Amino acid sequence: MTASVLGIIGGSGFYSLPGLSNARWETVASPWGAPSDQVLFADIDGLPVRFLPRHGRGHKFSPSEINYRANIDAMKRAGVTDLVSISACGSLKEHLAPGVFVLVDQFIDRTFAREKTFYTSGMVAHVSLADPVSPLLLDELESAIKTEAIPYQRGGTYIVMEGPQFSTRAESNLYRSWGCDVIGMTNMPEAKLAREAELCYATVAMVTDYDCWHSDHEAVDVAAVIKVMKGNTQAAQRLVVTLAKHFPRVHPPCPIGSDTALSVAMITAPEARDPALLAKLDAVAGRVLKV
Repeated sequence: MTASVLGIIGGSGFYSLPGLSNARWETVASPWGAPSDQVLFADIDGLPVRFLPRHGRGHKFSPSEINYRANIDAMKRAGVTDLVSISACGSLKEHLAPGVFVLVDQFIDRTFAREKTFYTSGMVAHVSLADPVSPLLLDELESAIKTEAIPYQRGGTYIVMEGPQFSTRAESNLYRSWGCDVIGMTNMPEAKLAREAELCYATVAMVTDYDCWHSDHEAVDVAAVIKVMKGNTQAAQRLVVTLAKHFPRVHPPCPIGSDTALSVAMITAPEARDPALLAKLDAVAGRVLKV
């Protein structure tokens, strides 16, 4: 059995956690470069928790500048078994008003300027992303969000744009025609890399605004977003504390195989594998490579 370690990646406006004991910031070195920040090691009600601010404390990195591979690798090295992304987003649906949280279950990746895999020439692997979110982790989040009486929707498609600019109106309407629920800039390739690292992953998408499709909200304004974001962050902090208090202390096997994704993913023959790349994969793929 594996002891649960809950990882939290905090997005825009979410740079700290309350209710912590034994808290300390530690530098976690990664062969994939520097993560966005140090990792906060702490406990909530006896559960080990690891927190990483996605943009760095003070919001130093734009969505395209984030080293997603280093962030996921660092969380894996910190012992994380279950990873929750807290992300600000725009709404593409009338009923998803600012302040509503969406427990996302699907993604569309429209980013193009980011490193999206750990597995390159010398060690190729193809993981399944048909179901990118771990259902048991989503169940735990839904239970916590109900306890905190936060308005929410379970299920929804998050389209990830490159940024850092917001959408044109034509783009916003295109994404609505595709049936997307929310739009943001950061959950890809994060979700892909989490699956490649055999981490159970889920997203809490916090609506800060209607995207520019909305006739009454034709332009996204940073000042207005920040105002809503403050309330969302306070709610998300309560959510995380409640989640941690009731989280299983032993990591349950993922019913869709998020935590064993590499068992059927490796395709490069052992004799053709690049030793230098294998050394970099010691954390994310150590279970199958026996590194």
